[in-house]
Amino acid sequence: MANGEEHSLEEAYNRLPNLDQLINDIPKDTIVSRTFHSDDDLRAILFAFAPGQELSEHTSAKPAILHFLNGEAQLTLGEDVSMAQAGTWVHMPAHLPHSIKAETSVLLLLLLLS
Repeated sequence: MANGEEHSLEEAYNRLPNLDQLINDIPKDTIVSRTFHSDDDLRAILFAFAPGQELSEHTSAKPAILHFLNGEAQLTLGEDVSMAQAGTWVHMPAHLPHSIKAETSVLLLLLLLS
């Protein structure tokens, strides 16, 4: 390290062995979110949607990445509407209108970039 500084491995990284364990249960008719990492460069939030739940159209002041971990949802990005499922990955620029409607239970990783 610079200037003789030493850091433990715990300070060097943040590791979660299984994101699924951050949200154990999704109550009916609910969207649950858990912020599990936040620093000057990145905010990581896990969302769990019960079937039929929706985040209505909104924008973010920062660029973002959506990574669908499981389930199926209708995803609207600007004027484009498509289905998202496990493995769907999206990079969105700041201020892009978007919405999500869960068709099934959905687990979504949101990364807000600086």
